[in-house]
Amino acid sequence: MNPSTIQRVVVTGATGNVGTSLVRILAAEPRVESVLGLARRRPALELPGVEWAEVDLSRDGDEPRLAQYVADADAVIHLAWRFGPTHDPVETWRTNVLGAVRVFDAVAAARVPVLVHASSVGAYSPGPEGGAPVSEAWPTHGWPGAAYTREKAYLERVLDTFERDHPQIRVVRMRPAFLFKEESASGQRRIFAGRFFPGQLMRPELLPLLPEFDGLRFQVLHTDDAADAYRRALLQDVRGAFNLAAEPVLDAATLGRLLNAKPVKVPAGAVRGALSAAWRLRLVPASPGLFEALRHLPLLATERARRELGWEPSATAEEALSAFLRGVRAGAGDDTAPLAGHRIG
Repeated sequence: MNPSTIQRVVVTGATGNVGTSLVRILAAEPRVESVLGLARRRPALELPGVEWAEVDLSRDGDEPRLAQYVADADAVIHLAWRFGPTHDPVETWRTNVLGAVRVFDAVAAARVPVLVHASSVGAYSPGPEGGAPVSEAWPTHGWPGAAYTREKAYLERVLDTFERDHPQIRVVRMRPAFLFKEESASGQRRIFAGRFFPGQLMRPELLPLLPEFDGLRFQVLHTDDAADAYRRALLQDVRGAFNLAAEPVLDAATLGRLLNAKPVKVPAGAVRGALSAAWRLRLVPASPGLFEALRHLPLLATERARRELGWEPSATAEEALSAFLRGVRAGAGDDTAPLAGHRIG
């Protein structure tokens, strides 16, 4: 198969944050003939050139259906992921790890030529002293205190074995920073802040102060820019991992400007303690382990994606986060079950 032409692409997790952007981009791509989006629940979203099918990767009985959908694919892009319930890591393991292994096995059995996997900055080990950005060669052992980072790192090892055993399959691992867009705001608010957090509280006049703690420094990227990188990796003869992030690096000062709030230094232990109490009481879904993972994430160097994919983000990190904040305040969401908009308060 010529990497510049793809007849059929199968996308798992096609109704999520990245999936909805990616299927739109692929449907408009003249070098892609057809797109099949797989999800646990068929969406109401109607897109020209995109077919939909239901499959639950966490269920043992759905392997035959998955094999059927993958059988005639020229490429599989694996995006499916569950962030919760954070109180039940066994449940997320079933979808995120065992579900991914089922996808990889189906790809191998069908001899699909291309597999693109959604890894993450969360797969990386803590960054170097001084905070210098890391390349794709940095160790991917994750942060042990959070299910999300453990699962992302574990799948990196699974793919190491997969590539060794199936060298004829072109495997690409995308490792983006935090991904935001306006249309995913409601879904992401539910994941991290909880179903009943009022989005209107994100108005600048209601947030005069912003907690600032050691380690509050991270990167983001607009989801559409990440989807464009996936498209480029699909259509070019590349292998291996690609870091994805936009400039500038976000910190308390940048967040303060976006929210028109004054950063106030707070001990990280105090923030973690408050989050731990709220998490144990099930007031917020984001676990204290995720907070610690955030503090230890490395910064990403993106030279390889820019050089080999010809990729360049169209939105700055500030623009991506601003789009998300607009969506939170408005209750924005795409017409899929994971992203459906709902304004609270």
